Amino acid sequence: MDVDQEIHLKLMQLLQSDPSSSQRELARELGISLGKVNYCLRALLDKGYVKAINFKNSRKKAAYLYVLTPVGVAAKARATVRFLRRKEAEHKRLLAEIEELRAQLRHEDQATCLSPRSVAPSERIKTQ
Repeated sequence: MDVDQEIHLKLMQLLQSDPSSSQRELARELGISLGKVNYCLRALLDKGYVKAINFKNSRKKAAYLYVLTPVGVAAKARATVRFLRRKEAEHKRLLAEIEELRAQLRHEDQATCLSPRSVAPSERIKTQ
């Protein structure tokens, strides 16, 4: 899943929870530029995943509701499954890397204990 696909997924999640969000609010929530939100929304609109409904907001300004279409809901579900699988695989790799680092530290600690001269004087434990 590339960066744009991840942004599309997060954008669809936000729109599903609050279809009346402005592009500015979406940009702030996603931590991306307003132009990037506009670009991604247009892509979702072009794919038929989102429908924009024009309405007048409380300040008498034109605004949009961005509603996920049934095709968009299905696409969001597929993207969520792909995202979850990728994150689970990443988590598994991180756990293996952490265990490997811990094993290296245990090995280095054992080697250090066998050779007290290999430890700098300032790092040696002082006994009384």
